[in-house]
Amino acid sequence: MAFLDAHPGLGFPAAAGLGLLVGSFLNVVILRLPPRLEWQWKRDAREILEEPDLYDPPPPGIVVEGSHCPKCKKPLSWYENIPVLSWVLQGGKCRGCKAPISIQYPLVELITALLFLACAWRFGFGWKGFGAMLLTSYLVALSGIDFRTRLLPDQLTLPLMWLGLVAASDNLYMLAKPALLGAMAGYLSLWSVYWIFKQLTGKEGMGHGDFKLLAALGAWIGLSGILPTILLSSLVGAIVGSIWLAVKGRDKATPIPFGPYLAVAGWISFMWGQQLVGAYLRFAGLA
Repeated sequence: MAFLDAHPGLGFPAAAGLGLLVGSFLNVVILRLPPRLEWQWKRDAREILEEPDLYDPPPPGIVVEGSHCPKCKKPLSWYENIPVLSWVLQGGKCRGCKAPISIQYPLVELITALLFLACAWRFGFGWKGFGAMLLTSYLVALSGIDFRTRLLPDQLTLPLMWLGLVAASDNLYMLAKPALLGAMAGYLSLWSVYWIFKQLTGKEGMGHGDFKLLAALGAWIGLSGILPTILLSSLVGAIVGSIWLAVKGRDKATPIPFGPYLAVAGWISFMWGQQLVGAYLRFAGLA
């Protein structure tokens, strides 16, 4: 780690390469985790209801099963799994059946690589940089899953929260008390909005996963980062969501995932929260 800090010409390419590889794995998580969860939920429901067990083979696992074409099921060789490059060289199509391959694959890989570079630039190549990359990986996976399925799995949000609290126990980014208060405030703030909205309208304005994601972010950004994250995510969500609804021709009642906006705002608060708050206070003449 010290060597990479002393030789950033090697460290930054290593961070980008690691981001590409991790991004490739995150694509697998984004696409395979929701079907695996749904399959398990159905099994659990049949067991609770004491219904007869059905022949229902599990979807592909996240780690064991290799990558394959989603249409023709052809297993991919190693050279078809090179992040970004394979997609470009194959023209975005399967070599076997020529079916189009979603641009999600290279996009997630490139985004992860760029975010890893930002983490290395901001925190270096030590434990702080590694922790930032770990947080980034979780947020990319959660954003992709929520965007596709409007689901924020406990299997990701809860470990992310505990990892933030563990990091705070060693004062990696902040003291333990602000991290704990941040996790509590993150959950209760959105839960309160959800509860008030439900009492007034009889409808659920957001999913429970949003509470848990903001709680997880609170463990990483602390109590002081919660309000900027909520404001920034709400602003970006309102603008981008309105544009998306207009482009798609949907009405305002159409549910849109809020998790990606929380993830983006939380990541920005984690990376540059203090600088942004300081700049705002100076702009407002309060500092």
